[in-house]
Amino acid sequence: MHEGSVFPSSAAERDQWILAQRPSRNAVTFHEPYACFVEEECGAEGVAEEVATIFLTNRECPFRCTMCDLWRNTLSEQVPIGAIPKQIELALGRLGTARSIKLYNSGSFFDPHAIPPADYQLIAECVSNFERVIVECHPAFVDETCVMFRDLLRGRLEVAMGLETVHPQVLEKLNKRMTLDQFASAASFLRDQNIDVRVFIMVQPPFMKSEESFHWAQKSLEFAFHCGATAATLIPTRGGNGAMETLAKAGIFNAPGLKLLEEAAKYGISLQRGRVFVDLWDVKRGQECEQCFDHRIERLRKMNRQQTLAPVTRCQACVEGHQEAV
Repeated sequence: MHEGSVFPSSAAERDQWILAQRPSRNAVTFHEPYACFVEEECGAEGVAEEVATIFLTNRECPFRCTMCDLWRNTLSEQVPIGAIPKQIELALGRLGTARSIKLYNSGSFFDPHAIPPADYQLIAECVSNFERVIVECHPAFVDETCVMFRDLLRGRLEVAMGLETVHPQVLEKLNKRMTLDQFASAASFLRDQNIDVRVFIMVQPPFMKSEESFHWAQKSLEFAFHCGATAATLIPTRGGNGAMETLAKAGIFNAPGLKLLEEAAKYGISLQRGRVFVDLWDVKRGQECEQCFDHRIERLRKMNRQQTLAPVTRCQACVEGHQEAV
């Protein structure tokens, strides 16, 4: 099927098309975060550490990205002042100890309609025991507000931004309303303000040929580190938002296989320019080998923790089928 017959060519039409593909939202409330847990990853000092991760419930992001499914756990209205600090307090009461904390809000932390600036002081007090505070933000919201929040923290601030891909045509079709120059400018501003940068990179996004995905993952990692990122997270592109299912039916999107994730992680870590993580929260078995899938996932977890290339997993079934892990 021709792409133009499925996906609109103009940004305004894309917004409406993306909204029209959506299933229903999940039932969430501003009284509590929609998820929280403690995960382990390699810290900035090169040592594995516990990270408290809180998914805050707040207003939906104003950007309608083609691949995004995070809106499913957001609200249609702005949360009242005081709600976000209470969510953080509630989550911390459920979690164990950790050195760093991620405050992810399915959008931009510095969007005033998502996280009220009036709450910054209380938020800073809630996370005063953490050495590092990691938030997420679209480059469009990176400005002096980040500096204001940084000055309230005892720990170091790190801002995670979605680069997604450096493929210019694909990036434009992701409807993110961002150019590579704008991303680089936002990253430069953060670095100049002594704020660390983390980058999200999509592995095999829609509109990209499968055989080109590894090449563009490489280029995206290189660009992220060129922009001064201290960490990059590789996210396997997934469905679940309606639009991606429509694109998949049209042959415009295919979820990446485990081998591609392994290759991308191996390349990123081998650069030795910053930490590289693979997002394993929602990796599907798909057509992967049942005999070695769990072992290969654990291998990637070990690479996330240690930032070293763990020994290759050799499954007899894969070897016989000439499909061994990288």
